[in-house]
Amino acid sequence: MTMILITVFVALIFLITILILLLIAIKTKYSNLLKSIRSNEVRRGITTEQWIPLLSQYPWDPSNFHFIGNPIDGIQFEEDKVILIEFKSGNSKLSPKQKSIKKLVENKQCEFQEIHLKMSSSNQEFLEIN
Repeated sequence: MTMILITVFVALIFLITILILLLIAIKTKYSNLLKSIRSNEVRRGITTEQWIPLLSQYPWDPSNFHFIGNPIDGIQFEEDKVILIEFKSGNSKLSPKQKSIKKLVENKQCEFQEIHLKMSSSNQEFLEIN
């Protein structure tokens, strides 16, 4: 009788071990699937963002939009202003970096810098910032 109980106990331990290993494998596959879905969503979002300026509802001339991608989607160049643009859909919100950029613009902490690459006779390069 004791031998039967030991055999049953060992069999139960073996089955529990197999179930735990199966659960770990399922969790790993599920985690990988979620990563793949998120990656596809990001790729789809980046592709979609590049086409938004071509929609008829886009309020500016799409040929003046230049896609950047990160940390903002792009820049719209108009005759009287330059507009930093971030496209959002659904419940998405500005990232901390995007909020920081928005605040800099609102506080008029933006600059235009012209940088010249200078070449000397010894082929040394250096930058001159005006």
